[in-house]
Amino acid sequence: MRVSASLLVLASIFSFIYADLEKDDILVYTVATEETDGFQRYKLSADEFGIKPVVLGFGKEWKGGDMSGPGGAWKINLLKTALREHKDQNKIALFTDAYDVIFLRKPEDIVRKFKETGAKVLFSAEVFLWPDLKLKDKYPVVEEGKRFLNSGMYIGYVDQLLELLDREEVKDTDDDQLFFTKAYLDEEFRKKIEMKLDHKSEIFMNLNGAENEVEIVETESKEHHKYKLKNLITHTEPMIVHGNGPSKSTALNYIGNYLPNGWNPNDGCVSCKVGQFDLSSKEEDLPYVLLALFIEYPTPFLEEQLLKAASLEYPKSRMHLFIHNAAKYHTDHVDTFLEAYGTQYKSVKKIIPDDATTEWAARDLAMDQCLAKECDFLFVVDSIAHLDNPHTLKLLIAQNRTVLAPIMVRHNKVWSNFWGELTKDGFYARSNDYMDIVQNDKRGLWVVPFINSVYLINAKLLKRFDRKTLKYSKDKLDADMAFCANLRDLGVFMFASNRLDFGHLVNPETFDTTRTEPDMYQIMDNQRDWESRYIHPDYPENLNPEKKPLQPCPDVYWFPVVTRRFCKSLINMMETFGKWSAGKNEDNRLEGGYEAVPTRDIHMNQVGWDRHWLFFLQQYVRPLQEHVFIGYTHDPPRSLMNFVVRYKPDEQPSLRPHHDSSTYTINLALNEADVDYEGGGCRFIRYNCSVTKTKPGWLLMHPGRLTHYHEGLLVTKGIRYIMISFVDP
Repeated sequence: MRVSASLLVLASIFSFIYADLEKDDILVYTVATEETDGFQRYKLSADEFGIKPVVLGFGKEWKGGDMSGPGGAWKINLLKTALREHKDQNKIALFTDAYDVIFLRKPEDIVRKFKETGAKVLFSAEVFLWPDLKLKDKYPVVEEGKRFLNSGMYIGYVDQLLELLDREEVKDTDDDQLFFTKAYLDEEFRKKIEMKLDHKSEIFMNLNGAENEVEIVETESKEHHKYKLKNLITHTEPMIVHGNGPSKSTALNYIGNYLPNGWNPNDGCVSCKVGQFDLSSKEEDLPYVLLALFIEYPTPFLEEQLLKAASLEYPKSRMHLFIHNAAKYHTDHVDTFLEAYGTQYKSVKKIIPDDATTEWAARDLAMDQCLAKECDFLFVVDSIAHLDNPHTLKLLIAQNRTVLAPIMVRHNKVWSNFWGELTKDGFYARSNDYMDIVQNDKRGLWVVPFINSVYLINAKLLKRFDRKTLKYSKDKLDADMAFCANLRDLGVFMFASNRLDFGHLVNPETFDTTRTEPDMYQIMDNQRDWESRYIHPDYPENLNPEKKPLQPCPDVYWFPVVTRRFCKSLINMMETFGKWSAGKNEDNRLEGGYEAVPTRDIHMNQVGWDRHWLFFLQQYVRPLQEHVFIGYTHDPPRSLMNFVVRYKPDEQPSLRPHHDSSTYTINLALNEADVDYEGGGCRFIRYNCSVTKTKPGWLLMHPGRLTHYHEGLLVTKGIRYIMISFVDP
């Protein structure tokens, strides 16, 4: 059968006109009294589909109970008044809540699906009955889908809706949910206005109790929306989603990160660009920031963390500084930091350990301090958060969100400063996209239920809520969990951004300040920071295939490996321990109790650093060995003898010729010839070759057995320290 081109064109025109009529004939209403994060998201989703909601009650004080819960009959009275002017016009009206609703489809799609139901009034349905459980048996039984009415979303012809809303007078403080429930359960009235429930969520999806029913799936449509929401139980594609009950702060936010057009694989983060502004202002025009540093417990590598905070690319003349230090161990670190930078900030407030200020009280005080200083932003930075990107503060401000955390992760771990999901009792749960986000497979701006460690708060939030509601205490929760729970209760979104790399978290769990030089023991738990402090900056060049390794004697290689800070720290560890051996053959530290070539030394296991040193050998020495002694590999290296030797003229000034019981030996110089001592060095007898002017942090590597018979040369003045390992005995 053939169809003429003119008929096809005519059909296309009629289809377009029909769609426009459906779009024009729907009235969309909501009730909102103020601008919130949820309301902004609602409007953005409406804009996405050309929906222009009429916002009732804006700028007025909310009447009744919770904005989306019991006591919302004010919404009935507002809508009733608004609909009267459209009576007898055969129009369709759609009502939804504002703060916890997202549009997912075009209005013409919504109208078309509504007409297919055959209802004149259609309410959303949910799995829970409220507010009167005694009404359960009066509800019609359904074979599929959700049984109970939810008043957060409904659609209908204006005349039938007015008949429903005029059914009885209600006070603003009455319960709208109960009002609509009673109307629906009146069978005669229900049939009269042809009132139905959307049992299968063909239009309306209420998430509470049904979070696991839905899934975000890729769409086959050629439209620019790459994802859609699918109900896996009813096999429908809901067009409006409602985060009723507790689902608003978890499930709805997760959906809102992607739908209707928040993030997709092709365009990435579309919503990231919404609302951001240019911060290329003159210095005197930049907003004021209160930088609040919290040191609640001993933390490794705090010196570097404080230095990074001081190095932020933001004028200190526009920053107030607030420090809460609850760890006595860090008193000197804080004082040194303030001596160097304190006078550069507009003001400084310091709380010391002796003040005994609790964490929650200190964090509340920081918010009050921000208000007192009339700051525009509060930037909270905990001691575990390293701001590696000096532009972090400016980037966060420019993103223009109420509460925003730069995502940070522990090195080589998936432990981060945000949670993607919560358990029912409010603790950590992993969202479906958590791993994608922390591993940066997805980059964007995400609304999450929990943040900590580092975040920016717009001071407008502090002005909007007093300390009765916005605070760091709640029940028996810790300060971070309490603050986030309060933000969720207030409907304030917590955004987390991994659009760029901002920094990283350190792990404080094994930081033991009873040890001398506790940061030295962090080589495994905080390797990235350990390397930054203790590994020589020229170490990578040792492995450059185009660079010839230094070889002061035949098959004796010389590498820069560690920093002077490492050397001083290791010496301090040994001297503080102080139990140097007697330098005799009898040595009860060894299996068998005998040392053939004794030295005055302390073994690594005596200071609890043997395991750490073996890790050092594997990570930093083994690659050098494989680079110069090609063909020999042993991973991990074995070493039973790891020790620091002390040479002194009046103690043990030298060491007789000997072979080492090793496949290869490393000899790490810990202090400086001609500065800390005179004389000394190592002579390889077979080659009549000596290395005397050793450098702190430089490592000698040579074969142990057979070829490299050697001796320790005489120290004539001062003290010489070296670190020795007999590798692969």
